[in-house]
Amino acid sequence: MKRGKFSNEDRIRCEILTMQRTGKSKTPRRHGPKKASNTEKDPVGVYCRIRPLGAEDEECCVDMISSSTIQLHAPDGLKANRNGEYKETQYTFKKIFGINTTQIELFEEIAKPLIDDLIDCKNGLLFTYGVTGSGKTFTMTGAPGDGGLLPRSLDMLFNSIGSFQAKRFVFKPDEKNGMEIQNQVDALLERQKRESQQSVPKTPSSRQRADPEFADMISAEEACKSENVDEDCCYSVFVSYVEIYNNYIYDLLEDASFDPIRSKPPQSKILREDQNHNMYVAGCTEVEVKSTEEAFEVFWKGQKKRRTANTQLNRESSRSHSVFTVKLAQAPLDADGDHILQDRNQVNVSQLCLVDLAGSERTSRTRAEGSRLREAGNINQSLMTLRTCMEVLRENQMYGTNKMVPYRDSKVTHLFKNYFDGEGKVRMILCVNPKADDYEETMLVMRFAEMTQEVEVARPADGPIYVLPAGRRQRHQASRDEMSRRIEERGGPGNSDDPNLLNRLIESLPALPPSEVVDAFDDQTLPRLVEVLEKRQHIRQMISEQFKTKANTLMSMLQQFDNQHSAKETFLHNQQSKLNEKDKVVVSQRTELERLEKKSKMLEYKIDILQKTTDMYEQDKRSLQHELETREQRLQRELGERRRLEQRMHGVVTDTRHKWEKECERRVNAKQLEMQNKLWVKDEKLKQLKAIVTESSSTSGASSTECPEKPARPSRERDKNITQKRSASPSPTPTALPVHPMHRRSHSAGGEKWVDHKPSSNLDLDTVMQPIIPNAIKVSTPSEKALSKCQKYVLRHQELASDGEIETKLIKGNVFKTRGGGQAVQFTDIETLTQECPTAPSRKRRSGSAEARVQRENNENVPPVSSSSHGYQKRRKP
Repeated sequence: MKRGKFSNEDRIRCEILTMQRTGKSKTPRRHGPKKASNTEKDPVGVYCRIRPLGAEDEECCVDMISSSTIQLHAPDGLKANRNGEYKETQYTFKKIFGINTTQIELFEEIAKPLIDDLIDCKNGLLFTYGVTGSGKTFTMTGAPGDGGLLPRSLDMLFNSIGSFQAKRFVFKPDEKNGMEIQNQVDALLERQKRESQQSVPKTPSSRQRADPEFADMISAEEACKSENVDEDCCYSVFVSYVEIYNNYIYDLLEDASFDPIRSKPPQSKILREDQNHNMYVAGCTEVEVKSTEEAFEVFWKGQKKRRTANTQLNRESSRSHSVFTVKLAQAPLDADGDHILQDRNQVNVSQLCLVDLAGSERTSRTRAEGSRLREAGNINQSLMTLRTCMEVLRENQMYGTNKMVPYRDSKVTHLFKNYFDGEGKVRMILCVNPKADDYEETMLVMRFAEMTQEVEVARPADGPIYVLPAGRRQRHQASRDEMSRRIEERGGPGNSDDPNLLNRLIESLPALPPSEVVDAFDDQTLPRLVEVLEKRQHIRQMISEQFKTKANTLMSMLQQFDNQHSAKETFLHNQQSKLNEKDKVVVSQRTELERLEKKSKMLEYKIDILQKTTDMYEQDKRSLQHELETREQRLQRELGERRRLEQRMHGVVTDTRHKWEKECERRVNAKQLEMQNKLWVKDEKLKQLKAIVTESSSTSGASSTECPEKPARPSRERDKNITQKRSASPSPTPTALPVHPMHRRSHSAGGEKWVDHKPSSNLDLDTVMQPIIPNAIKVSTPSEKALSKCQKYVLRHQELASDGEIETKLIKGNVFKTRGGGQAVQFTDIETLTQECPTAPSRKRRSGSAEARVQRENNENVPPVSSSSHGYQKRRKP
């Protein structure tokens, strides 16, 4: 609203109001809490929008069941499970928009309530999510003649606050996520300074016109406005535009210095936390805009700097996350409704973030390489961090846990941390491409979106309540209109803003006569001029007295109004105190309710765990019962098989017993016959010995060369043939010298040095069967010292065997050094020395044929023979 020249009455009134305001304290008001202190929560609003297919012959894998349910089915050629059947999955969202949904319908349902909250000092977050090529950028930005959510939101905002906007630079960002207020003079100087700077452009392209492609985004018929605008406030809109590329934040509105020779790359920004613990981008450019066209021109300026690339799936694929922030600053008018209240604490700033997330993609489909591959990896990583944060928030809210949410793992989640902690409404638009090629990616994003609906965000607090009387702007305008009417009634100018007001007031005074003096004797001109000036002075004095009277009257009225205002302020202060006490009671009750809700959730969680445990035990019981029945059946089968096997074996045993009975009877008969043969042989020997004795005692000296006739042998014919081969008389007694057993040279004799180990517990038989080992160290107990001096080792062991024969064993081995510095023995051979006594009967003779018995009888006087063998397992020869 422009201000012109005021009358003297207006000036005096303004001076009096200014003097009264400077002597009073700041107007109190009820400050809204920065964060929601109540426990009322709303779930994240998730909406789904289905884009049309690119071609009519493309296969579709998405069906819209109802306005809130969508069905996803596997395309042809893709088996969703192992048995080869298609697996159809249904997902439920707050609302689903089909392929015929217009941009205005989408805006009315989703973005319009967020603009109402923005004007009501509440924050909001709206972001699009989906796979690449699903229509996220079109939903947010739109096309010529069919604007998206962003231009429609700006249009609604300026349509609502257009006539209540403050002049430029009245609100000024303090670069710490806050807002300052400047008076009219400072704002005027700032405007003049900026206008002078813009008169000389920094770069050749700094003064560009709006892009004609987006000149007509919204038609006049689709324009809308909010109804909850406070007319007693002044508003200013600031916009900023940043992108998050490879997890770095860049300002898209920053004016880089123009250097035609060497251009500098843009500098990344950092995130900071203000005094209210809200996250913001430090050093980000915030532009004050006054119209929809100007705001969208700023947006398009940053949009041209945003990073896009051509991939296999999208011709203009966004390679970064873009964040367009609309910040609305508002402050109340003073008590007169004329100027903004010069109090920084009275400024309220709300913001709406419109986020276009880059689409998730698989490198196997996009075939990205180099920088495109790195961009895809960072995009997928940031989206995975967003999903992890949602899952942790959901788990903390459902089960009462207190896990740390990993906001700092990504710039996207770190920037919007305050929204999920209760700083405003959060809404997500899931964009879906129904073509069959995106089936697997679409299934993943739908699962995430459906899970996000279970996350609850604290409801933001209501807007501030000002204690100043309402309708101040209207009363001020009405008073100005009334003053203009009174001036018109007095014959003065009807409009106090008329620049010729002073001239008309001067013209209402008496006209001055001609004051030219003709000669020195002119005595009429000066007296006439003095008379006119006296009249004008008298009129001026009358006007001054009248003005003073009216000023005093007005001052008394203002004093009365001020007293009434003070009384109302006292009353409001008392009511505010009572309201604060009620709030404390409500907060305590809500705290108790929150505690009980947490306790109830914890008990429900425990009940859920117990139910799952019970189900698990029941399942184990059923499985064990089934296993027991199976084992019982198997046992019955085994018992039946065992009975059949017993019957079969019983028959086999019976047959075998009969067979062996016959075999034993045959062997007994053969043994009896053999014993009879042995007795006959002994009788024959005795008869021969008797004949020899008889012949040696005969004195006649006659020798008979005939042998006595052999008696008949009571045996079979084969036995007679065997006995005929025996000699007629026993062998003569040998008269040679006895054979002395020779000492046998041991295999252990050699050039190596030996350790001869003979244990003290060994059985000493004093026999000549002792090995002779040269270069040997004899020990009873082996020691490391003895082993270190030798290369070979032998352990001798001598004992009397069970058959009465002497047996000596030599256990040999190699000595080698170990890794630890000690000595070890590796056994390689066992040498056995045996000695047989000729007079001792052999206990291992076997019954055999007559030839074998005759051969044993002929070997009665054979001297003992020593036998040796090599190896680990030794057998003695019989």
